[in-house]
Amino acid sequence: MVSATMTGGRRQVLRAAATMLTGIALPARAAGAYPDRPVTIVVPFAAGGSGDVYARLLAPHLQQEFAQSFIVENHPGAGSLIGTQFAKAAAADGYTLMIISNTHTVNDTLFPKSSARLMRDFVAVAPINSADLVLVTRPTLGARTVSELIAMAKAKPGALRFASSGPGTPYHMAGELFKQMAGVDMLHVPYKLSSAARIDVIAGQVDMMFDAPTTMDGFIKSDKVIGLATTGLKKSDVLPDLPTVAESVPGYEAVIWLGVMAPKGVPDAVIDTLNTTIARIVRQPDVAAAWRLQGADPLVMSPAKFKEFLDADIAKWARVVKLADVRPGQ
Repeated sequence: MVSATMTGGRRQVLRAAATMLTGIALPARAAGAYPDRPVTIVVPFAAGGSGDVYARLLAPHLQQEFAQSFIVENHPGAGSLIGTQFAKAAAADGYTLMIISNTHTVNDTLFPKSSARLMRDFVAVAPINSADLVLVTRPTLGARTVSELIAMAKAKPGALRFASSGPGTPYHMAGELFKQMAGVDMLHVPYKLSSAARIDVIAGQVDMMFDAPTTMDGFIKSDKVIGLATTGLKKSDVLPDLPTVAESVPGYEAVIWLGVMAPKGVPDAVIDTLNTTIARIVRQPDVAAAWRLQGADPLVMSPAKFKEFLDADIAKWARVVKLADVRPGQ
């Protein structure tokens, strides 16, 4: 996910979530109604990343809605596989939920022999939000637009290098999709953390990377990196002065999205209740406004539509993974 290193804004967000959690009074609820005991939200990513941040923002709202505790547990490691396997082993009763992202839909192709399969072992509950990335370059590279970058890459195939937080991560896949759709050859330089990749772009050790707009905003404004474009189909609320990559590469879109799944077998009534409640939370004007300041747009879909979304995302990234011959540890 985005980064294991929290920005100041994310620290404030987590403090606010903690304050809300401790200050919520739990109203009475009918005996036997779901949930009648605490619910665990498994986050298969490190603390401080976007999956962790938004899980902790969502939890107090769920607690308030359901009059029951929602406990966030981080189980990071192996590109989300450790936490995913942990959640798979839980009882299919609605008392264990899992935060997912497009890391999971990429992993479906990247780790075909994994013991935990997303669409086989889990059921779609609800999406949460999506956020654009931003394409930035080192200031000394010389490219000031996406078109100039493409021309530079075509003039020197394989010479330009783009950093990411590791194989199969959204930052990496955004670069591979760009290579394929723009028809250019660039070298992927993987790091263990996005913060390390970011440092080397700023230092001029690598040429570019796709990163979170809220993280790169200050570096762009201080001219430590050059912001070329954002990766959504519309302009970013965080970086409204930048064009989209799609303006130069029609159809290009690479975002980070988050959602909730549960172990396969959870009763439909529980899934529907969770879906309706999460949709109501993310539609709240104060929630939506706060998330947009962090560069995230709320997503609302029924469980069936969310499943269709997941199937389509798996197919999209499977094509990219196979064409780029992406492998774990590459």
